[in-house]
Amino acid sequence: MGNKGMTCNKEFVPIKMESWPRAQIFYYYTQKAPTSYTVDVKMDVTVLRQKLKERGFKFFPAYLWLVTRAIQGINEFRVGMKDGVLGTWKQLTPAYPQFHQDDKTTSLLWTEFCKDFSEFYDNYERDVKVYGDSHGVLSSKGIPLPNAYIISCIPWFTFQSFSLHNHGIKDYYLPSFESGKFVEEEGKVFMPLSVTVHHATVDGYHLKQFFESLQVAMAHPDEWL
Repeated sequence: MGNKGMTCNKEFVPIKMESWPRAQIFYYYTQKAPTSYTVDVKMDVTVLRQKLKERGFKFFPAYLWLVTRAIQGINEFRVGMKDGVLGTWKQLTPAYPQFHQDDKTTSLLWTEFCKDFSEFYDNYERDVKVYGDSHGVLSSKGIPLPNAYIISCIPWFTFQSFSLHNHGIKDYYLPSFESGKFVEEEGKVFMPLSVTVHHATVDGYHLKQFFESLQVAMAHPDEWL
């Protein structure tokens, strides 16, 4: 399907601090007590995994699309910096690692988000085919878009806790995601999911919104497949 009809919105809206409800919170968690934190949950992917298999879709690109779509409905997850200005991206786009079997390294690749799952899936497949074998920190597709966020998967093992440390990176507020190997429990299939956010932009309530939205979409794939 290529790039035709892509619906990625890269608009960036500057935040007006004088009227932003989080202005004091942002100041506190960036200047007084800089804080990021990680939350780990288990997502029920039983129905999702079954439906994707029935229709011949791979799980990983569906995971990328579902997480990105859930982010779209929560402004706090899309707060970032552009040219030194704090603002909100209208949409984010997923940047994800490509694992190379030959030397066991990874390269960062990205696929612009599309509201239509099938279109995004086709573009993901094309990107992997064209750029997936290129080595280096970045794939040959180049530097991810300014509105890209990091989302990854550790497929070799499951986990109960995962913590991401940025070692003092300043002015970065977009979320990061890590999933793990599926685990079966009492007839259901679960996927561990770790989310790292900056407290200046995202509170526990926003994580609650995100997890609920994501789980609903995973439980009702017929609505978007």
